[in-house]
Amino acid sequence: MTDLLPWAMALAAAYLLGSIPFGLVLTRIAGTGDIRKIGSGSIGATNVLRTGRKALAAATLLLDAGKGAVAVWLGWHLAGPNAGYAAGVVAVAAHMFPVWLGFKGGKGVATGVGVLLAANWVLALICGAIWLTVAFTVRISSASALAASAAAPVVAAILQVPFPLLIATTVVAALIWQRHKDNIARLAAGTEPRIGQK
Repeated sequence: MTDLLPWAMALAAAYLLGSIPFGLVLTRIAGTGDIRKIGSGSIGATNVLRTGRKALAAATLLLDAGKGAVAVWLGWHLAGPNAGYAAGVVAVAAHMFPVWLGFKGGKGVATGVGVLLAANWVLALICGAIWLTVAFTVRISSASALAASAAAPVVAAILQVPFPLLIATTVVAALIWQRHKDNIARLAAGTEPRIGQK
């Protein structure tokens, strides 16, 4: 039981961190209303950008990534690297399914970036470069997220990261694709909005 306690603490802390809806909190403080009632209804940075408030979107991006990174760091220090990777997955899932919002949260991309940065910065930079390349090419956030998340497990395997991190990366990628199912349908139909479009 004493061996399980640090893991339980790490995963509980990761859920609490991941479930903080920074996009919703910041937009309400700024007086822009309920972010869930515009655009995609997501609480993430891309939807915050649709309010026209670039600073709020940037703050949301940084805070959402930060909570993923902190979750990994806490898990690592409480119970070792494998707990850190698991905590990262939990943080992403918590962002997507926060209990405070009826389990209706964001898409998990920024939080996933934070997890990668804390777990393996080289992997994070490569996936970030893929995101930027697709974003500048097609100017569609969801397409960028789908491409980068799909590439993450492949890049992780090429880099020969620890197997638990490879599994965590694969699970996060699967979660991100699941949360983007509506975006995938709009991409197929050619109706997905572009970055910055209100």
